[in-house]
Amino acid sequence: WVPGEPLDHGTISRGAHAADTLAAFLQALHVEAPAEAPITTDRGAHPRNCTDGFEDFFQAVAPDDIAAGVRAVWDDAVAAHAWEGPPVWVHGDLHPANVVVSDGTLSGIIDFGDLFAGDPAWDLAAAWVLLPAGTAARFFDMYAHADEAAIRRARGLAAMKSLFLMLMGQNGDRGLPGGKPHWGPAGRAALDRVLKGV
Repeated sequence: WVPGEPLDHGTISRGAHAADTLAAFLQALHVEAPAEAPITTDRGAHPRNCTDGFEDFFQAVAPDDIAAGVRAVWDDAVAAHAWEGPPVWVHGDLHPANVVVSDGTLSGIIDFGDLFAGDPAWDLAAAWVLLPAGTAARFFDMYAHADEAAIRRARGLAAMKSLFLMLMGQNGDRGLPGGKPHWGPAGRAALDRVLKGV
């Protein structure tokens, strides 16, 4: 058991500590995966291979006032160089319901059901999806293994994940099965952080 509550029901007030904690966790996780490690077709690939999913979320929920900015972030991620290292272990599903917070900072990572081998950018997107505004730069400094292309891919993936959270929130507002109304504001806040960059 991990003390605390999921971030979608809590907050991070100690942003620098949370950034350092997340960076240390991902440094430890992102080691070369063995050849028999699972891979996935819908996650772990380059953003250019995920354009259908992005378009579905974008068309459903992208706010008009920031749609052009979101599109630019995604297009930049699609244009970024691919991951050239070996496939590494990737959590793959770092969003507010899958991390635990206590005392204003991250205290645990849960739900490893999607663990796979792939591009670490899928986890690095958490710099915007999970951490408070203004802490992404510290996170990447502490992580220390992300080049410019990885950060560009991660930022685009963070935009897609933020839109997904907004869609789940919209579904919750409409009373649809599986919808989570409180995810909508979390997704919009994350998207605002994405647009501000590192």
